[in-house]
Amino acid sequence: MRASVVVPAFNEELGIAASLRSIRDAITAFDAFGWTSEVIVCDNNSTDRTAELAREAGAQVVFEPINQISRARNTGAARATGDWLIFVDADSHPSRELFLDVVHAIQDGRCVAGGSTVCFDNPDRGVAFAGWMWNITSRILRWGAGSFIFCEAAVLRELGGFSQELYAAEEIDLFRRLKRVARRSGRRIVILHRHPLRTSARKARLYTSREALRFLWRTVVQRGRTLRSAKECYSWYDGRR
Repeated sequence: MRASVVVPAFNEELGIAASLRSIRDAITAFDAFGWTSEVIVCDNNSTDRTAELAREAGAQVVFEPINQISRARNTGAARATGDWLIFVDADSHPSRELFLDVVHAIQDGRCVAGGSTVCFDNPDRGVAFAGWMWNITSRILRWGAGSFIFCEAAVLRELGGFSQELYAAEEIDLFRRLKRVARRSGRRIVILHRHPLRTSARKARLYTSREALRFLWRTVVQRGRTLRSAKECYSWYDGRR
């Protein structure tokens, strides 16, 4: 078995090295089972030292010139040679225990894809509550957080990858399609929860609650059309770090 870890990264020089160290430590879980692995960073048109630091950390680096998380993940996946793809955001820190849970889910033979619950670095009460609500929703609806997704490579390619019409919530769109595959094939989607992914709460520090609520309101009123606009989804694309 071979696993490919794909890390989309846009202007992540402040955290990419630490994230890749966490990923390298986590990958030792695969070594214990005789799996091979690779780490691919997709530099999504960064203007800082993201690509340089990723290469120094031993990752393969590919370039995607159009700023869009879906395109970055798809470009990284196109380079990958693994039987399974694991997408980890560049501000996230998976543990070896989480990767061991991924191995067990895959070896079960019934899993087509999955994700993980999340916990935030130094959250305030509002962020902690939002994370708690998301984790409940994720487990009930079997939606994986974009910060950590694993999927059988052949299935992702059959589905055409992440939707390039969306600038946000592309992971929810993907899991909706994955659930249809799971139903047809008698397989399942797994949301791991014993060892949550540790990820950054920086959006809560960089953007106000008012901005977040305005985006959510506009998304509801416009029936998701905001998700098709990079301008509307500015908190993902304006480069603030």
